[in-house]
Amino acid sequence: MLAPSAALAQGNVVTVLGVWGGQELEAFQKVMQAFTEKTGIEVQFEGTRDLPTVLETRLQAGNPPDVAAIPGPGAMKQYAERGALVDLSKHLDMDVLAADLGPAWIELGSYGDGFYGLMISADVKSLVWYRPDQFAAKGYEVPATWAEMEALMDQMVANGDTPWAIGVESGAASGWPATDWIEDIMLRTAGPQVYDQWVAHEIPWTDPRVKEAFEVFGKIVRNSDYVYGGPAAVLSTNFGDSVSDLFTDPPRAFMHRQASFITSFIRDANPDVVIGKDVNFFLFPPIKEEHGNPMLGAGDMLAQFNDSPAAAEFMKFMATADAQAIWVGELGKLGTNAKIDPAVYPDDVTRAMAEALAQAEIFRFDGSDSMPAAVGSGAFFEAPLMYIGGEDIDSVLEFLEHAAQEAY
Repeated sequence: MLAPSAALAQGNVVTVLGVWGGQELEAFQKVMQAFTEKTGIEVQFEGTRDLPTVLETRLQAGNPPDVAAIPGPGAMKQYAERGALVDLSKHLDMDVLAADLGPAWIELGSYGDGFYGLMISADVKSLVWYRPDQFAAKGYEVPATWAEMEALMDQMVANGDTPWAIGVESGAASGWPATDWIEDIMLRTAGPQVYDQWVAHEIPWTDPRVKEAFEVFGKIVRNSDYVYGGPAAVLSTNFGDSVSDLFTDPPRAFMHRQASFITSFIRDANPDVVIGKDVNFFLFPPIKEEHGNPMLGAGDMLAQFNDSPAAAEFMKFMATADAQAIWVGELGKLGTNAKIDPAVYPDDVTRAMAEALAQAEIFRFDGSDSMPAAVGSGAFFEAPLMYIGGEDIDSVLEFLEHAAQEAY
């Protein structure tokens, strides 16, 4: 056995617990290396596939990691409530942080009077993909409001065109693409506060505001004029295949709502397509003006569990544009620091997404990912399949409420 290094004896080591492996771990190792070169502080990464269980065991034993990559703001609030987290505002200059990150990320990482969760990257879901040349040829304009979206859908139908390509088939996870639709709508019809209550099951699934979000989605997905192939095709088409309906000649459909990752599916199926030129995105439009245009997505959040100077230094570093540029540049994710050099991003579309993210005032994590698994990846995946298949909305919501009462 070797004696602990001098650095360890001085507390000059930061331990980080996370789920990253493969390409993500390689990227994070580059970040850790840059931090050590800058500060002389070593970083020890511990990887696990079952982070909540490992973290809980370590907390119970009084031996938490210095820093952990936690599942998101829901988990952050639970740990903060227990007094398990370090308030980052004690060590970080919040004025600088607010200027670098913008309001959405400060709001998302805050709990009570403290700031506990640092988002270092994000993926964006509130995107509608379309082909600019096809829109131009038909005289269609990108909608900036929901009223304009409804008018555009009717204009397309009147022209004999189909507005939407939607596919929710995904093997055992079938239904998840519909949950993203419902979440995006809910944020825009009920607003972020009610959205948070819904995710935490502080309001029931039978609440009229939840019903409204389902019904806005239903007006599209259950209408054969609005969606290619009608409800039957929505249920049987794989989520990765449905976007190809935009690329037939003539197009079977003109719009596809999907997260930023869909560009890789588009490239695989259509190698000649130039992302940003042949296909582009606009933001899912606001529905009720008072709720603005929130952004739905997911991302990587860090929280600090031990109040050590080395851990505080590490968190400070992870908030910087330099650290995030290494992380997102390797992975094609979007940084949360608005000062990242846009050249880090691989193409104009990713740069445009990063810009939209930097301008977002409200960001919310994917709701189904934040719910207990029995609901989030169980009943909530199943319910839209029932609804798209023609089941009555009230019985679908009662099914969800029953599952939620058992799970929360």
